[in-house]
Amino acid sequence: MQPDVSRHADNGRSALARGDWDGAKRAFEAVLGQEESAEALEGLGLAAWWLDRADLVFDSRERAYRAYRERGDIAAAARVAVWIAWDCATFRGEHAIAAGWLQRARRLLDGQPAVLEHAWLALRSAVFALLDDGNPEEAEALGAEAIRISQALGAIDYEVAGRAIHGFAEITAGRVAEGLRELDEVSAAVLAGEVKDYVLMGLACCYLIAACDRIRDYDRAAQWCDRLKESCKKWGLRPLFAVCRTQYASVCMWRGAWDEAERELSAATDELAASRPAMTGEGLARLGELRRRQGKLDEAMSLFDRAGAHPLAALGRAMVTFDRGDLKGSVDLAERYLRKLPLQNRTERAAGLELLCRVQMELGDIVDARMALEELNDIAARAQTAPLRASASLAAGIVASRSGDPATARRFLEDAVDLFQRGGAPFEMARTRVELARALRDLGRGDAAAEEVRRAVEELTPLHADLELARARDVLTSAPATTAQPAPERRDERGGLTIRELEVLRLISSGLSNNAIAQRLFISEHTVHRHVANTLTKLSVSSRAAAVAHAARMGIL
Repeated sequence: MQPDVSRHADNGRSALARGDWDGAKRAFEAVLGQEESAEALEGLGLAAWWLDRADLVFDSRERAYRAYRERGDIAAAARVAVWIAWDCATFRGEHAIAAGWLQRARRLLDGQPAVLEHAWLALRSAVFALLDDGNPEEAEALGAEAIRISQALGAIDYEVAGRAIHGFAEITAGRVAEGLRELDEVSAAVLAGEVKDYVLMGLACCYLIAACDRIRDYDRAAQWCDRLKESCKKWGLRPLFAVCRTQYASVCMWRGAWDEAERELSAATDELAASRPAMTGEGLARLGELRRRQGKLDEAMSLFDRAGAHPLAALGRAMVTFDRGDLKGSVDLAERYLRKLPLQNRTERAAGLELLCRVQMELGDIVDARMALEELNDIAARAQTAPLRASASLAAGIVASRSGDPATARRFLEDAVDLFQRGGAPFEMARTRVELARALRDLGRGDAAAEEVRRAVEELTPLHADLELARARDVLTSAPATTAQPAPERRDERGGLTIRELEVLRLISSGLSNNAIAQRLFISEHTVHRHVANTLTKLSVSSRAAAVAHAARMGIL
């Protein structure tokens, strides 16, 4: 190697080590101006990756791969192939091509002596298995392989990153205590400065935060988001900073800092859209969830549609459909969301199960609702985190309330309020208070119900959560359920009517029009018309007045 070339190559490596991506780019381009060097091409590709220069990333790495192959450096070629697989997924969303590059790397490394490239391949394969395929068991096995290889080679950076994805997989599978122990170890290693590689350091922190998000451990996530944001700003780690901002927004949303969440999501989504459009789905879906909570359902659905097939968007569409009053459509979408997640992907299923349980009870499908609740309870029992226990208690309270057992519902819902309060989640706590008010009202405790509604309104008003505010205030104006209301299993005692159909019929008996009922129940007038038609058919009558008279004779009003 010529002296000038050697000096430029040293300068490039030094620039990468200190996070000077522009300096590294210039140094490696100077090398390539004099000779085609595989190492310089790889270095240029890494600098371009940090600078979000997608075209330069692909050109440099593909040339580096060919150069390594031509000189017979199998391990180096495999290393670059794994990088290209990652690039195809994140920059272009080309998952089939990404899978092809990963398979090429496996083929190259098959039968080779243990080298770091084996750990790098296992690590990236674990990420694809967990985040793309939703398979925590495969991800756990691959993470363990990365750890084993790294330990044998004394590569602490790869070992820590392997432990991060391994712990993330354990938490996703519901082994939360074990996963958190491993992630705590990752935290200690990062804080101690044992990890030097910026890419692996950032990945370890990202997986830790994502795992916290799965179990809604937002205190831990907030601490790590703050640390990662500081590091990203200090070293110019732009891609990781954008991802970190998306994750931090979920912390802000949970804590009720919705304005801050919107700023973080808007900035992160704009940045990723400009450089890595394939990675914008999560930010768009989280922004859609914020709009849904604000009651801006059309905007929310538009954002969920833009997010495409992202799991959070699929769940969001199911939630908006429920908010619009289309219960059957919401069940279909919630079940579709859950079908895509293996049963062993426990913590990611929790939110879908909570929604499914709620909607099925509104439809009177108590058997299916209790099956969903049973699985949710199992997840919460395994996780033992306050937010997941709160979610399960809320669902159990709704099942009891809609089954005509307000006393049991009160206990579950009070526990859920306390758990959400402990977790610092004002929106979740407020909507649980509304359910608690319903149970208290049905117990004849009007003053206590009014107090819960007052507190819910107080918590929701600063958030401008208009839809939930309307639901809260409606509790005080709607009629209480009769204590003699039968449980949903005994459908024959109410003429085969579902809970919602009976609720509509009671409002008809109060003299309300279809339009007024739709506004009271937050459903469309078309849906009310369908409920009325079903009720007339089930009761074998021809008019609304006849339906009310017949139901009164049956004693179900």
